[in-house]
Amino acid sequence: MTPPDFAFYLFAILVIAAGLFTVVARNPVHSVLWLILAFLSSAGLFVLLGAEFVAMLLVIVYVGAVAVLFLFVVMMLDVDFASLKAEMAKYMPIALLIGVVILMQLGIAFGVWQQSDMAEANVAASQAAFGGASNTQAIGQLIYDDYLLLFQLAGLILLVAMIGAIVLTLRHRPDVKRQNIVDQIMRDPAKSMEMKDVKPGQGL
Repeated sequence: MTPPDFAFYLFAILVIAAGLFTVVARNPVHSVLWLILAFLSSAGLFVLLGAEFVAMLLVIVYVGAVAVLFLFVVMMLDVDFASLKAEMAKYMPIALLIGVVILMQLGIAFGVWQQSDMAEANVAASQAAFGGASNTQAIGQLIYDDYLLLFQLAGLILLVAMIGAIVLTLRHRPDVKRQNIVDQIMRDPAKSMEMKDVKPGQGL
């Protein structure tokens, strides 16, 4: 067995085991940690496939942002997981039925899977088209040379969507106290404090 074959089986086993323990773990923090292991193992599989750019995206976005966010949310929020599990038990038969259907679909899809004879030739042709550049260099040349305008327009659309979401959620509520820095700076110290002569036994 060659080292790439050993690495493939190792990462594949880790992905399956981590995914299983993510579901069956009783502690939500442990589930998130198993999920992070599954993401890292998937990134290793992408590296073996030659898609190192996708692997780095998986590590940076999913492990560095999404999974860590899940971990902080689970650890900081006081969620009653016992009641959530009790509610989930009612939907267990439907979930098992959906799982069986998905497994049947996967079996049908992979049962007739055949690798095309032109697959390796197409990969070699795509590498030759970019002068033998790596995967990351080829993606950079494709995005920033051939589709630069579309890439910038996509970023502009995301920016407009983000601003729109902020505007839609920004509401002025008169019953909410807000801090006004100008009023705090321009206040009169003589009017800011009031001395009270509290008599013994009377209170405020």
